[in-house]
Amino acid sequence: MLRAYSQSGDIARPHAPERRTMTGTEIQKITPSFQSSVHSYYLQYARTFPWRETADPYRILVSEIMLQQTQTERVTGKYKEFIARFPDFAILAEADLQSVLQIWQGLGYNRRAISLKETAVRVVQEHNGRLPKDLDELMRLPGIGRSTAGAILAFAYDIPIAFIETNIRRVFIHFFFPDRENVKDSEILPLVQQTLDKENPRQWYYALMDYGAMLKSMLPNPNRKSAHYARQAPFEGSNRQIRGMVLKLLLSCGTLREDELVEKLCKDSSRVQTILREMEREGFIQTAGGIISIR
Repeated sequence: MLRAYSQSGDIARPHAPERRTMTGTEIQKITPSFQSSVHSYYLQYARTFPWRETADPYRILVSEIMLQQTQTERVTGKYKEFIARFPDFAILAEADLQSVLQIWQGLGYNRRAISLKETAVRVVQEHNGRLPKDLDELMRLPGIGRSTAGAILAFAYDIPIAFIETNIRRVFIHFFFPDRENVKDSEILPLVQQTLDKENPRQWYYALMDYGAMLKSMLPNPNRKSAHYARQAPFEGSNRQIRGMVLKLLLSCGTLREDELVEKLCKDSSRVQTILREMEREGFIQTAGGIISIR
């Protein structure tokens, strides 16, 4: 039987059958205990974040885009600053990209900022300023994949839909695949669906995520058993670092000649030029008469 996590380090789990998929009957049998363990932990140790204090679809969207590949501690301050400056879809849609990127600085993965602004434009133009409540409609918007769409539906609309993100994946691997390696998300997703608390999906997913965060701090990361696990490439010296440096310079200087930009970066000129062409294609920057600026 499962028991709730205790401060003594007791993190119980079912005896999942090794090297085979659990039957529906087995899953149904352990679901109440599994839910009880996760809910009990959450009731005692729930984390607090500003995006958990609202069900506003716009604010949930902003938080979910920011949380992609970024730790919650880094997101909290930026989220508050972003919402204060761009409080709704209409204002974000009308904002210039430079002001959006200015606030985004420090979060990294700046493509997300462009996607978020483009989504705001489309929500205003195509959906009368209301974020869709349909999975497929959400996934047609820039930067929103299956996981982000599912999170939006659960947290903004309290819709009981199955989705996976890193902390959720960690919980299910720990409980249901203790003796397995190379666990695929296609094996986890049916379990997420079958054990979902359909009466309160919003709180259930918050509880799962908090339990997963606890597991990461208490145990060797179960996500290493995932077939989708990959170590992040080093940031130092990467193209991603140079792209960030380019944006930081342009946000500070406004415009620069390409040769000035290369000189200030102190990087190989051919490498920088390749990166600049990529950033231009992606909509970050524009070049006119040899002068580079944010689009």
